[in-house]
Amino acid sequence: MHPRVPDPLGSARLQQARLEEAETQHLRLQPEHAGRRLDQVLAELLPAFSRSRLQAWIEQGRVLLDGHRSRPKDRVRGAEQVLVQPLLERVGDCLPQAIPLQIEFEDEHLIVVNKPAGLVVHPAAGHPDGTLQNALLHHAPGLAELPRCGIVHRLDKDTTGLMVVARSLLAHRSLVDQLKARSVKRDYRALVVGAPSVSGRVDAPIGRHPTRRTAMAVVASGRPAVSDYRVLVRYRRHSLVAVQLQTGRTHQIRVHMAHLGFPLVGDPVYGGRSRAAAEAVRPELASALGAFPRQALHAIGLGLIHPASGQPMHWQIPMAADIAALCALLQQDMDGEAR
Repeated sequence: MHPRVPDPLGSARLQQARLEEAETQHLRLQPEHAGRRLDQVLAELLPAFSRSRLQAWIEQGRVLLDGHRSRPKDRVRGAEQVLVQPLLERVGDCLPQAIPLQIEFEDEHLIVVNKPAGLVVHPAAGHPDGTLQNALLHHAPGLAELPRCGIVHRLDKDTTGLMVVARSLLAHRSLVDQLKARSVKRDYRALVVGAPSVSGRVDAPIGRHPTRRTAMAVVASGRPAVSDYRVLVRYRRHSLVAVQLQTGRTHQIRVHMAHLGFPLVGDPVYGGRSRAAAEAVRPELASALGAFPRQALHAIGLGLIHPASGQPMHWQIPMAADIAALCALLQQDMDGEAR
């Protein structure tokens, strides 16, 4: 059990709002940005900040485009200089909560956690508390000083596995830059319905689904998204696949694998739940597949450059227990069929 850092104030006063100036950002827009909205481009270039926050800074004059104020909806030419002067609010509404954390690594710059299924990363509509962010603030109160409490990437609520959190401004800037440069290695295991080719790359843009606003889809107007995969184990009607993300779009692996025709087992949004049980033969296996409560996706490996030492670091954890148990049943089913 990792030792817990107590909240020195022991009250919500630690989270009272306080405004802070953060480091000024100097950006140069590129030709591929031409014709897009300013707020949309900034959200892509500065993923540590929410689009709504960036819009507010634009309206407050804290964003200058070639030295001039602009509006969030203004279209850019693709060669401008952009100056962003962030104004950060200390976390006010997200309070520390004593939620257990499984910490794989921790120092003064980084926290690497193994997120369980069912834990939402940020407070949002329907999940005002009880999130990873609440747990992190209890464990390390100083995270309240960082953008999004040091959280620089996310996992879906029901996806398990490794996430890295910045614990210092140095680490925050470094991790955001590494994510932007696509140098952070994120390895996943996905149990899918069907038999994909041995390996491949999915290079297909992802955006909001045209009719289902809570879902994502491969759409021509979406943001670039690239996933590399290879099949590790083939079962009779399912496959265990290793996936490495080259980009980090919402629901990326789930959308890309469904786009190929191989949805994740248990995925209620992209078709894996209904197909998995329907294609099973043995009653025990069909029952297990039908009752699997989440998309079968696990962030098993994480690699990055340490922000302070410059040394490469890598973490790997075991397969999530529920996915491992389901794979064991699939293996038994295949072995039984072979006899």
